[in-house]
Amino acid sequence: MDERKYNPEGHHRRSIRLPGTDYSQSGAYFVTLCTQNRACLFGEIRNGKMELNDAGQMVMKWYDELENKFSDITNDECFCMPNHFHGIVLIKDDCGKGHGMPCPYG
Repeated sequence: MDERKYNPEGHHRRSIRLPGTDYSQSGAYFVTLCTQNRACLFGEIRNGKMELNDAGQMVMKWYDELENKFSDITNDECFCMPNHFHGIVLIKDDCGKGHGMPCPYG
């Protein structure tokens, strides 16, 4: 049995959100996205350097496009690893007000 497999009796996920924090407000947000089952889908590390495959290049392309899709955000630093992605997104305006859509977060 794969010991990393989710077991509801042994794994108890807790939210890492700060209580009372409104995540729809302007500010800098550190975002991490992980692949299902930690599969290395975005490339591999060779000689200490991350080499993106087509899927990894697509992740980076669409991260860069977020600013064009949503006028109230700015992308900051980001990095793509074989099985996850880290990025910092800066929300310039209160969520929803800059792009005319209701905020999906509350």
